[in-house]
Amino acid sequence: MKFFIDTANLDEIAEAQALGVLDGVTTNPSLMAKEGITGSDNILAHYKRICEIVEGDVSAEVISTDFEGMVKEGEALAALHPQIVVKLPMIADGVKACKYFSDKGIKTNVTLIFSSGQALLAAKAGATYMSPFLGRLDDISTDGLQLIAEIRQIYDNYGFETQILSASVRNTMHVINCAKIGSDVMTGPLSSITGLLKHPLTVSGLAKFLEDYKKGN
Repeated sequence: MKFFIDTANLDEIAEAQALGVLDGVTTNPSLMAKEGITGSDNILAHYKRICEIVEGDVSAEVISTDFEGMVKEGEALAALHPQIVVKLPMIADGVKACKYFSDKGIKTNVTLIFSSGQALLAAKAGATYMSPFLGRLDDISTDGLQLIAEIRQIYDNYGFETQILSASVRNTMHVINCAKIGSDVMTGPLSSITGLLKHPLTVSGLAKFLEDYKKGN
């Protein structure tokens, strides 16, 4: 399973990249605003800086909601860097734009997926990635993991190459469960990745090893 980090914070991206397990980055307008990145020129420049840090795909989201606007924005984003993936909303014009970009060989990520039907449409349109929002479904007492399992079954049934990018991952158990189900990618905060490092027996075991070493020296 690929590990993406869901942030626009350059320091967090650099830390995840340095760990040696990072495969890509996802961002959105809210994450950009959180870092104080506003204005189209500043946002485009920030995407380029992210691509200079990470070696994998970087999802860059359009803000238009009409086909022509998405195409214009998406082409500008794709021209920034070969690692850019055009992120499109799951609406009718978003599906049309996904097909347009797929036919041109431009990578896409269809986002805001909350049903297996939406996931099926994204795959039919040739999406590179499609992002079901696990955590947001959990927030409304709906089983987000069950949705991912359904999508995995549908994609496997028909050999769709669209990758399941489990988004809105909140914690380490989300990561583990996504891996068990067969999600191709997960994206979450840095803590969801670094949290996998932690186990009290590792801490106590290392402390014992060091203690015993010191006794012999």
